[in-house]
Amino acid sequence: MAEFGFNEHHQHETINYMRFARSKRTLRLKTIDSCFEELKESRLVEETFTVDEVRDMLDGLQVVVRGEVEMELINTAHTNVLLLRQLFSQAEKFYLRLQSDISELENRELLEQVAKFEKTDFKTADKTNQETSKPKLAPLNEGGVSELLNKEIARLQEENDKLKARLRTLESQAMSALDERSRAERALKDLQKVQGEHQLAAQSQEINSLEDTVAALKEDYQRSLSANVASQKDLQENLISAKHELLRVQEQLNLAEKELDKKFQQTAAYRNMKEILTKKNEQIKEIRKRLQRYEPNE
Repeated sequence: MAEFGFNEHHQHETINYMRFARSKRTLRLKTIDSCFEELKESRLVEETFTVDEVRDMLDGLQVVVRGEVEMELINTAHTNVLLLRQLFSQAEKFYLRLQSDISELENRELLEQVAKFEKTDFKTADKTNQETSKPKLAPLNEGGVSELLNKEIARLQEENDKLKARLRTLESQAMSALDERSRAERALKDLQKVQGEHQLAAQSQEINSLEDTVAALKEDYQRSLSANVASQKDLQENLISAKHELLRVQEQLNLAEKELDKKFQQTAAYRNMKEILTKKNEQIKEIRKRLQRYEPNE
């Protein structure tokens, strides 16, 4: 079996299967021979037969022989399937995937080599292994299994290291994006705070000015009241007008404050800051999605 590339163990298994197939073939041939013998003994009892009688005997014999041959072919196919099942089961235990080339089953050269082996080497091996107990199909040799498992473990370890490195890179990018976002938010708050302080200072100055005006009017009113009772009505009207002016100015201040906020939102600094925050938020969302893709369970 050297031309088939079998080692000693697989050669022994092949011989066992050929021995099994030969015994089944011999048994079926004996069955076919018995069919002919039965026909001879049961039907060929007269010296002459008509054409119809001969045809009837041959048709009956054909049916019997056809049934025996068909049964043997079906049984052989099913037996081969069971043999493949054993081989595939052993391969799957070690995460192997076996492949077969159906076209090689009709390779005349290989078939002739098998026939030659059965006529010569097989008989010699049959005599040598007569007293050898029939072992069960053994798994792949331990050395090959260990090597395959070690290679698979090394590959998985390498892939795991790559994933860990990728995860560290994504974490670093996420932290950088978060830091940039924090800095941008602080800068925006500082800018809003400065702008608000300026607005409050202007408003406070305006209110103080109005309060001073009101106080001066009150003081004038008191002086005028003590000096001239007749001018009290005019002073009261001035006071009312001053209050109305104060309310009007406060309303204008509120409108100015709203207008100032609107103008500030339209400034380039505000738009740039808002655009930076929007981009950073999108980057953080993208990084979180990528992190969830690599670590869905965390």
